[in-house]
Amino acid sequence: MATSSNTYDVIIIGAGAAGLMCAATAGYRGRRVLVLDHANKPGKKILMSGGGRCNFTNLNSTPANFLSGNPHYCISALKRYTPQDFVELMDRHGVEYEEKAPGQLFCRDSAKDVLNVLLTECEWACAEVRMETSVNKVTENEDGYRLATSAGELTCESLVVATGGLSIPTMGATGFGYDIARQFGLEVLPTRAGLVPFTLHPELKQQLAPLSGVSCPVDAHCHEHHFREPMLVTHRGLSGPAMLQVSSYWQPGDEVHINLLPAQKIQEDLLALRKDKPQSTLAQYLNQHLPKRFAQAFNELQGWQGPLQECRNADIEQVAHTLGDWTIKPAGTEGYRTAEVTLGGVDTRQLSSKTMAVKERPNLFFIGEVVDVTGHLGGHNFQWAWASGVAAGNEA
Repeated sequence: MATSSNTYDVIIIGAGAAGLMCAATAGYRGRRVLVLDHANKPGKKILMSGGGRCNFTNLNSTPANFLSGNPHYCISALKRYTPQDFVELMDRHGVEYEEKAPGQLFCRDSAKDVLNVLLTECEWACAEVRMETSVNKVTENEDGYRLATSAGELTCESLVVATGGLSIPTMGATGFGYDIARQFGLEVLPTRAGLVPFTLHPELKQQLAPLSGVSCPVDAHCHEHHFREPMLVTHRGLSGPAMLQVSSYWQPGDEVHINLLPAQKIQEDLLALRKDKPQSTLAQYLNQHLPKRFAQAFNELQGWQGPLQECRNADIEQVAHTLGDWTIKPAGTEGYRTAEVTLGGVDTRQLSSKTMAVKERPNLFFIGEVVDVTGHLGGHNFQWAWASGVAAGNEA
């Protein structure tokens, strides 16, 4: 392709995790690469993720950690670019990191370290990153694609769409990637907020209001998908890792089941306690195993009173069931405003799992969150960004 100032081998729309990874990979192949983004700074979601420390991968990431209408699609890319590959990249750049929860790697200092690695790699690979440039229109031509942008017309041989999903619109999220997909005849599966806190109906919200800020380890499940992680009560509803994980499987009207004491054999405990210390109360038992404020409020919510010696076996069975399967019906979720990811997106059945390219158009690629691949909480979504970015970068 003849080179001029507005002609590139590869143009990538989106300067997030997947887009920057793809840019460096393609640049190292000797491709002339341009990354465009309408935001004022690259990698905004990288910088805010993990409380500003960026949970950049999960050492235990497998295809089972992803939701998709086409579950086998992610296997190839994840196999070819592993968490260890990204860890080695961080090591080469001297970034210090730590394992917070099993497998979850965070920057020791700041998420800026991850972004700096990606921008440095782009610089070394001679991939240009141009911010504050919006793409208004994409058209196909005989050599590839023509882009009408706020900085004039650009052309490229290969076009990579790495625009992300709809989550956190304040960071600049838009549905532009889905519009491009539809323009070229691709199906876009319905999208919804994932990894997002639940809101509660007024009565329960009011009952739990005094517990705002209290966290306790639970086993939460919805549609048989179990997550044993902390739950956090907020002034709006329920959050924390357990609730965020379950939210990706929840649909409006569904119940969420919560075992408040997953480490205990509740019924056995209470029967033994009634025998050994008949004067002890449920409130005392809860105080031993739950944060005091939570124990007190939950006990009041259930109206449990009196010593255990007054409880019949059937009562104890009922208490054990309530604690082991506290069932709530959320009013909804907080939506895209606070969601970490977007479920759904470009239907991957139309894409090559090896290259991320559209099967009918081998020079048009979709990577990262814009496609219908969504990871669990804990670094999996970044691993998908790296793996899909590398897969497309090796081909674009």
